[in-house]
Amino acid sequence: MFCRVATTFAALADPTRRQILDLLLERPRPVGELVDLLPLSQPGVSRHLRVLRDASLVTVRAEAQRRVYAVRPDPLSELDAWLAPYRRLWAGRLAALERHLDDTDPRKERP
Repeated sequence: MFCRVATTFAALADPTRRQILDLLLERPRPVGELVDLLPLSQPGVSRHLRVLRDASLVTVRAEAQRRVYAVRPDPLSELDAWLAPYRRLWAGRLAALERHLDDTDPRKERP
């Protein structure tokens, strides 16, 4: 699983690929539509889509002459599962910080 998580992180490290995923999250889109929405050439968008496809973050299907891409949620679920212990760690620390701030708030009335 760690290898797939590392591959997912590597693919998501690029802001353009994250932007492509955000666009595909709304709905599946053909390459041409992504080119129209991004400040990249068609070969540039296709290179990013290949990285996302190799990381299994998107699927592609042919519709006549077009290739339509869609988000594939499985790798993101694996990433979320890997992050869960860290999220619990931070949730506990943030709760402790909130309690501390509440306890030291000078505007709060004390009995």
